[in-house]
Amino acid sequence: MRFGLVHRVMTDALAVLGILALLASGQFGPWVSGSLIGGLVVALLVRDVWEKYPALKHFDAITLIGVLALQIGRLLFDANANVLDVVIEFAAALQIIRLATRKGAAHDQQVIVLALLHLISGTVLGGGLGYGLCFLGVIIVAPGALVLSHLRREVEGNYRQGARDRTGLPVDVPRILRSRRVVGRTFLGVTCLLSVPIFVFTALLFVLFPRVGLSLLLLNRGHSGRVIGFSGRVDLGEVGVLRSDPTLVMRIEMPNLPDPPPARIPLHLRGAALDAYDGRTWTQTETWKRAAENEAGIVPIDDRWPDSKLDPVMRVDLEPIDPPVLFLPPYASGLRLRTRATVGPEPHAMAFKGPEGELRYQPLDDRGIKYDIFLSRKKSPTFRKLPSSERWKYLTLPRNMSDRIRELAATWTIEAKTPLERARSIENHLRTEYRYDLASPSGKDPQPLDHFLFESKRGHCEFYSTAMAVMLRTLDVPTRNVTGFVGGSYNRFGKFYAVRQGDAHSWVEAWIDEYGWLTFDPTPPADAAPKSEIVGVWAYLRDLIEATSQRWDRHVVSYDLSQQVGLLNSLTSRYRRGGSKSDGGPRGRVGLFVVAGIVAAAGGAALWMRRKKQRAATASRSADPRSASALLATALYEALDAAMSARGVGRSPSVPPLRHAQALVSMSHPLAEEVLDLTEIYIAARFGGVVISDEDRRRFERRVKAIRQPGPQHQQAAAAPAS
Repeated sequence: MRFGLVHRVMTDALAVLGILALLASGQFGPWVSGSLIGGLVVALLVRDVWEKYPALKHFDAITLIGVLALQIGRLLFDANANVLDVVIEFAAALQIIRLATRKGAAHDQQVIVLALLHLISGTVLGGGLGYGLCFLGVIIVAPGALVLSHLRREVEGNYRQGARDRTGLPVDVPRILRSRRVVGRTFLGVTCLLSVPIFVFTALLFVLFPRVGLSLLLLNRGHSGRVIGFSGRVDLGEVGVLRSDPTLVMRIEMPNLPDPPPARIPLHLRGAALDAYDGRTWTQTETWKRAAENEAGIVPIDDRWPDSKLDPVMRVDLEPIDPPVLFLPPYASGLRLRTRATVGPEPHAMAFKGPEGELRYQPLDDRGIKYDIFLSRKKSPTFRKLPSSERWKYLTLPRNMSDRIRELAATWTIEAKTPLERARSIENHLRTEYRYDLASPSGKDPQPLDHFLFESKRGHCEFYSTAMAVMLRTLDVPTRNVTGFVGGSYNRFGKFYAVRQGDAHSWVEAWIDEYGWLTFDPTPPADAAPKSEIVGVWAYLRDLIEATSQRWDRHVVSYDLSQQVGLLNSLTSRYRRGGSKSDGGPRGRVGLFVVAGIVAAAGGAALWMRRKKQRAATASRSADPRSASALLATALYEALDAAMSARGVGRSPSVPPLRHAQALVSMSHPLAEEVLDLTEIYIAARFGGVVISDEDRRRFERRVKAIRQPGPQHQQAAAAPAS
């Protein structure tokens, strides 16, 4: 393997991993991400172009100034631009420019430094599973890249300082970069193995170092990575396309599941409730919010306090979503926000309650939120209050509503005697007599509800919930439209239910005297399954990746002080139990001896293998006459060099041996012919592969001795030029 090629590949790999660590956070928009990926590909493909075209000599400086001006302009004129994002984008662009225009080891070291800075920045931006894979790759590649970069810089430094090789010629940098003797399999194996102690040391720092808050590093960053699917309004002509979106929204861990757990659960997760309908759009009459009551971290729902010791607990891991809604199942009695425990000051998430009982939280970062929901053991409805002063707004009908909607509601409930029976009757008619359709033509009609009920008779969930809510209001039953999620697919690896954007749904809450607000879902269940559901091998791989991502997030990204203390306590208790067992019986001593024996055997085997390799290397060197002759030739020439110095015609280290001998010949020095002949013998053995026999060695040594200790003729000849 060529030294230069391996060095370039490792450096490129580090640069790519650094850029991918930034992109894995998902914080950059599609244009920025696409530009970075495209620029990275071009930078890797371009090689030595700038030396061929002198006009591009200052391309790197011009491009850098242009990118810097662009980023400064964004900060000055774009109100939505974030300082941290702009700086990191500039650092990524700087890496691409340096990759495309690098010239030598100094630039390669800059690439490595930038890659490490990108890796550090990735922890602030996200730190998800993709970042973890990039981090592992950097640990494996970085030692080799750093060592090779240092070696190359030393080679280039020696060249600039005028250093010479053993033959006396200047250091040939291109030849060294093409050499296959510098980097071999052993070198790559050793540098890759260096990642093991680095990884262990990093893991120890991660586990033992106290957790601190990251709020100061976030610099009030925006929430660009949020899932968007909820707002304070629902338009019948615009909603419905989310059913084909497989984006993961939340993970749910349900209590008291049967064995085996069902593949899907019909669980309604309430997000926002809307009370005002104008014939096309649902909105909220009031939009106020106030801080929810909180005691010992528990937030009650509808002024009921849960029993944290007896009530079943459902755990929710919610991805960042906009607006930041907390989703609640039926029969929820309270919730508890789970916060990260840190040493330093870290603000905690706060819950806010809206006019329709919905709960929202104040987002602190882009990592979503985790919370526990207490479920009522008596299956009591979550909301059981409706003040008489507010009853009117849940009965208000649109001004331009068709009379035949009122007549249809009366016809469907002609045999029903109670509000609950009326609600069940309308729900049943809609579920059985209408068809689910995401592309309903009713959304484009000026009267979408009337067109849905009497013309198309097909639509998505918002049409069904709107129809039932309006028809019940004509029968003097208070209602409101609710948006949220329904269902969830079971993940066999993570033991949780995955709720996706494709599970977005709309249903009805109706006020039934003596019961409270009850949930009704008039959408046909068979046709309303999410269109994003996949099966087979792809579903298996998706579940595996999502479960791995959850564990990474739980045990690495969300690793906090409480987990740290718990881990240390667990290790301490295990050590104490293991120590007491080993001290008290023979089993512990036997286990200790077994472990010691295994370690000793492994060490002995490693030592034996090392000595075997050394003996093989020695034998191979001794069996190669060319290498032995080369070493002997070097020693003989060193003796000749010392003899010439003793005679006052020593060779300068910067002058090659052959050139020195030729210079003596041109000067007609009396020793010139002898020195030239001996030098040619040295060059033939050192570089030509000629074997020096014992007789040749003795003859060479006698001739060198004659030069060092000349006879009378040599003395007179040596004195002649000086006279």
